[in-house]
Amino acid sequence: MDKTIKKKRKKKSNFSEIMKRLSKSRMAMAGLVIIGILILTAIFAKFIAPYGYDEQNLDIAFQSPSAVHLFGTDEFGRDIFSRIVYGSRISLEVGFIAVSISVIIGGFLGAVAGYYGGKMDNLIMRAMDILLSIPQILLAISIAASLGPGLVNLMIAVGISSIPQYARIVRASVLSIRDQEFVEAAKAVGSSDLRIICKHILPNCLAPIMVQATLGVAFAILTAAGLSFIGLGIQPPIPEWGAMLSGGRGYIRDYSYMTLFPGLAIMITILALNFLGDGLRDALDPKLKN
Repeated sequence: MDKTIKKKRKKKSNFSEIMKRLSKSRMAMAGLVIIGILILTAIFAKFIAPYGYDEQNLDIAFQSPSAVHLFGTDEFGRDIFSRIVYGSRISLEVGFIAVSISVIIGGFLGAVAGYYGGKMDNLIMRAMDILLSIPQILLAISIAASLGPGLVNLMIAVGISSIPQYARIVRASVLSIRDQEFVEAAKAVGSSDLRIICKHILPNCLAPIMVQATLGVAFAILTAAGLSFIGLGIQPPIPEWGAMLSGGRGYIRDYSYMTLFPGLAIMITILALNFLGDGLRDALDPKLKN
């Protein structure tokens, strides 16, 4: 009972220490606040957006920003502010799910390669090297083009293209952990390899994974926007920031607000995630511990 209480206190203490160091970075806290607002916007989009994302009225097409339509209207008379609000759902969903795919698959491959070493390590890491030899955005484009446009295919394409990064990060962490005493003790009591990897090794690799995942969400959102921009991602009328940019580029000279606001939404989200990722990297850095 006492040991359980001590473990809980230790975990709470470590978390408090990390949050204390994170709170010292104004940029990281600003990023955290912005991401929090975006998440709340995505959850309560139905109540925040004054109009439906596919609600059309050709009589009010190409209206400039006003009190009635904060960000103006597009060529179909749809409210751009409402579409950006609903688009936050798509962007965050793609970002988090795509990174989850990368972390799960890449983390598993990296853990297996680092733990077993030898031929298994060579086989997995050479496969990762082949994928890394292809520019990530081109790999995502190739996968998306093969699978076809759509939300699920977009998440798969972005997720698969990021797997090698997480595999290399986890492998490096596992190599530094696998020979430590607590792993040897787990082997001595007869724990299976799967249990050792999942319960003893991977929890000690969370710090670099968390930092990379935060930055990875930013890249996933940006990649998804790029794929939608060229027609390989989300298809109309579903609102997605990249697709909105693509739809507004034909009117950029006369109605620049059609591309300005979706572009700002992408920029602010990516900037916030990068600020948060940098702050997490500093907060989780063991060298900064007192």
